Amino acid sequence: MHGWWGKALLIDLTKSKVKEVSIEPEILHGFIGGRGLAVRLLWDLIPPGVDPLSPYNALIVASGPLSGLPLPSSGKLVVASKSPLTNGYGDGNIGSMASHHLRHSGYDALIITGASKKPVYLYIENGKVEFRSAEDLWGLDTFTTEEKLVREHGRNIGILEIGPAGEHMVRYATVISQKGRSGGRPGMGAVMGSKKLKAIVIKGNMEPPIADKEALRKISEEAYKKIQGSDNYDYWIRQGTMSTIQWSHQNSVLPTMNFREGVWELYETISGDLMEKLKIDRRGCPYCNMQCGNVVGDDVGEESELDYENVAMLGSNILLENLKRVAEINKLADKLGIDTISLGNSIGFYMEASERGLVKERVEWGDFKAVREITIDTAYRRGLGAFIAEGVMRMARSIGGEALDFAMHVKGLEVSAYNCHTTPGMALAYGTSSIGAHHKDAWIISYEVRTDRSSYSRDKVERLIFLQNMRGGMFESLTTCRLPWVEVGLDLEYYPRFLSAVTGLKWSLDDISVTANRIYTLIRAFWIREYMGWSSSMDYPPTRWFKHPLTKGPYAGSHLDISKYSEMLKIYYETRGWDENGVPKKETLIKLGLDFTIPVLEDFVKLQ
Repeated sequence: MHGWWGKALLIDLTKSKVKEVSIEPEILHGFIGGRGLAVRLLWDLIPPGVDPLSPYNALIVASGPLSGLPLPSSGKLVVASKSPLTNGYGDGNIGSMASHHLRHSGYDALIITGASKKPVYLYIENGKVEFRSAEDLWGLDTFTTEEKLVREHGRNIGILEIGPAGEHMVRYATVISQKGRSGGRPGMGAVMGSKKLKAIVIKGNMEPPIADKEALRKISEEAYKKIQGSDNYDYWIRQGTMSTIQWSHQNSVLPTMNFREGVWELYETISGDLMEKLKIDRRGCPYCNMQCGNVVGDDVGEESELDYENVAMLGSNILLENLKRVAEINKLADKLGIDTISLGNSIGFYMEASERGLVKERVEWGDFKAVREITIDTAYRRGLGAFIAEGVMRMARSIGGEALDFAMHVKGLEVSAYNCHTTPGMALAYGTSSIGAHHKDAWIISYEVRTDRSSYSRDKVERLIFLQNMRGGMFESLTTCRLPWVEVGLDLEYYPRFLSAVTGLKWSLDDISVTANRIYTLIRAFWIREYMGWSSSMDYPPTRWFKHPLTKGPYAGSHLDISKYSEMLKIYYETRGWDENGVPKKETLIKLGLDFTIPVLEDFVKLQ
């Protein structure tokens, strides 16, 4: 079989045992890899209702058939598990050398179960697994951990590690690699921490099975040239995603004061233009010729890798107006292993609760010293940090009352950095995202701003589903970065061509779209399996966007219309082949080859 190894390593941390397991060709063809493979493995391996922080949960580290190959931005892998933040499906992708080495290790995925009694790390070389003590690493930040592991094993390795936040099971602790690469917003770092797994070190030099190497070489060479020759390439290299700060302010979607507003008069203090002046380096993932990691020096002279999401959430959303100080909090979060989006959201929520007198301890907007202390205390679950570590959904439920109206999350995952008072399509993207309120699956907001941003139309729903299928279905399963397409316009048709050359099978975008529908529907089935009393209410964005109009900027007075949103959601369900509660219909499950889910789902909901 070309394109895949057809094997995974099943690693039991409780028993310190390893087993090679086969992955059937029909599963690989039907789910491709990365996210698709991860959700299928989780569905099969973990029992319904499992505690995400128990030994019975599984952590999946999965590559795709394009991962780690010499083609544009292929240095990605997916980490997935049942989320301790949302209790549903959770994942994230990380661009690092770990992707390359996993792809060259002889396996498509790692399946990690159980829990060690003492801290350990895994050393995996060409499929051979060693359980090594991590007692001398436990308690260290991610940067120091990686430095120690590089000294032990050399530079030609891939490393995934957690920091103190993962060790203390902060619900939005992430997995870190290469001093700034971060993935797994829904608490994948906490899952590692619950298993006493400090790090995974991977080394592989086996040649992945490629059907037509020469065809792949030619297509890749052509695609790399297209990227570098695009009109937006030079500007992208200068600013990357940081240009979005100005764009978001100009279009009234910049998260400000816990998403209360969409504009901020001090946006230039954290802008891409300012970042350019402070920039000292640029970093990227393996095989990428359009690196997005903009490195600046922070207030204490250390390097911090910035992008739009972390700067907006740790800047405008909490009114922190100094980019170097934002960079310092960002670097601190990366060292501690905390998701910067959820951190900025959780702190912003607390600041507003403080302003309203709903909590005892006062924290003012823009208080850098307090934010720094809270960030550290969150990682160690100390004092106020123990509350912040629970995430917005649990914080709001604890406070109760009006706090529920300004809790910015969907399904428990904090909203990423786009204010949707005036963009119903992006609100729907957050509402129906596969992991909770994340932009990764469908960044439809730029399309809305260019066209009719206020409409709740069928055309917009169909565009959203297309974007979800491409961004969250295709790219997350191949597994490669979406930015060559999104930012510099690389034609989507390159991706079925890549996949065809690698696997020897004929793929089209339509084939991949069907696969993406299958993946999205299985993820939805997973959520329903894990929630008693599932209903369409799970697919609604935060109440604030319906109840609290903007008060500043050109859209002052605007907010979402809940009845129109409900109609839009119905269209979404109809198009996906789901019922009025967002539950996949039997005919849809059968059509997509997911009939194995029917007996399980019928224990939880009535299928139409």
